[in-house]
Amino acid sequence: MTRVLVVDDEPQILRALRTSLRGAGYDVDAVETAEAALTAAALNPPDAVILDLVLPDGRGTDVCRELRSWSTVPVIVLSVVGDETEKVAALDAGADDYVTKPFGIDELLARLRAALRRGEPSGDPVIEIGELRIDLEKQAVSVDGKAVQLTPLEFGLLRALARAPGKLMTHTVLLREVWGQAYGDESHYLHVYVSQLRRKLEADPARPRYIVTVPGAGYRLVESP
Repeated sequence: MTRVLVVDDEPQILRALRTSLRGAGYDVDAVETAEAALTAAALNPPDAVILDLVLPDGRGTDVCRELRSWSTVPVIVLSVVGDETEKVAALDAGADDYVTKPFGIDELLARLRAALRRGEPSGDPVIEIGELRIDLEKQAVSVDGKAVQLTPLEFGLLRALARAPGKLMTHTVLLREVWGQAYGDESHYLHVYVSQLRRKLEADPARPRYIVTVPGAGYRLVESP
């Protein structure tokens, strides 16, 4: 059974998540602190982590950063509405996705399913565009021979672009392919993750060579001069 580690110090949220996740067929470990989260993840590695950003003994970003030093487990962070700085910090620390509070359980479950799917082997080939090399089966990426560490969600987005190199991938298509039908046309959400990818792949993110914007439409994965 797929095991999910839930980390949140609000008892009502912890109870609701435990009940909903178990009802959806997941095995659930629930803890309330950063220290307990890292201990649980080390002793009984989960298949995914749902992590609150504000914990009594530390920040969720610190937990995520520590996890990323030895694990590629998908991490979905929970953050308060409008706290964009915290969301970006969590993504920089290695989180794969975020859900704002208050949230609907159906949305959270959809994002969890998507995160778990992105972690599965793809069986697809290696794609090379200029100095960018993407091994879709091994989920490995390098630029000019140097390995680039991507979160599962970042890799899922890059894989969606790489499967149609040179072709326009619209905002709607990317949102549906990477996150699922539940996400609609949240193009601002997509922009955050494209920016994350560019920071990791591009020599100059402000003048991208590989992930090129088509204004008002979407993105292409190409080799620009």
